[in-house]
Amino acid sequence: MLMFGLRLGPDPRVVVTTTPKPVKIIRELLTDPTTVVTRGSSYENRANLADAFFAQIIRKYEGTRLGRQEIEAELLDDVPGALWNRTRLEELRWPLSKSVPDLVRIVVAIDPATTSGEDADETGIIVAGKDGGGRGYVLADRSGHYTPAEWAQLAIALYRQHKADRIVAEVNNGGDMVEATLRMIDPNVPYTAVHASRGKVVRAEPVAALYEQQPGRVFHVGTFPTMEDQMCAFTTDFDRKTAGFSPDRVDALVWAFSDLLVEPEPGAAMIEFYRLRAREAAEKKAAANSVPRHLAT
Repeated sequence: MLMFGLRLGPDPRVVVTTTPKPVKIIRELLTDPTTVVTRGSSYENRANLADAFFAQIIRKYEGTRLGRQEIEAELLDDVPGALWNRTRLEELRWPLSKSVPDLVRIVVAIDPATTSGEDADETGIIVAGKDGGGRGYVLADRSGHYTPAEWAQLAIALYRQHKADRIVAEVNNGGDMVEATLRMIDPNVPYTAVHASRGKVVRAEPVAALYEQQPGRVFHVGTFPTMEDQMCAFTTDFDRKTAGFSPDRVDALVWAFSDLLVEPEPGAAMIEFYRLRAREAAEKKAAANSVPRHLAT
């Protein structure tokens, strides 16, 4: 809305002042070539701050992550509580001069967007594989804004290009239409539908744990800036509205390695069954308690 107010005159400008939190709009402003960035620390503003306030804030936060953001005006990429961090991702970057081992299985994973309009989420499309030693490799990130026909065509093309074994796609929102869209392009493509019965964080944690294993269970063959930005901003309390994006690339990554590397927990199906039954019972109890007394009797 602010941009609409800058449509008149030969050189409209606006000044934005903020704490540099690593959210979408701040990143976009910082990377915009028309943006001029001026940084200032709390030390430079000391003359305008109460002595007691300044002393307390410095004593409590200097040298901390929050202090670097609030006092030194740094834009910090690693988010506290994120399931991945950039230092570890760099350690797991596959050397350009080194050939990737022979892969025994490759999948193309898709997290389809429910709409394809201008403001729609991206469709996550990740290609990943594993070698004979049980190590995983991210081979490609071709996520983006596509119509259903476009992402289906791209997924099939990647399946053929990488000689993949299977396409894996989440069907919570698209249902049978996801498979039908793929079959329109290639009726015989090997396909597995996956259902998200648990939350994004719960699904992502086992995959994030693979990244932490030493000396390395998962490697990135190349750089995937947007996907890695999503990974390093994906926290245990992730909220897409606050973050300003939907982690569709992370979702596709998680589906890929869940298929390739994550071993099902013993009794996981039974645990999930009882979890769903407990949730249904709680919902019924809450609904019963919400009925007015005169109706209940």
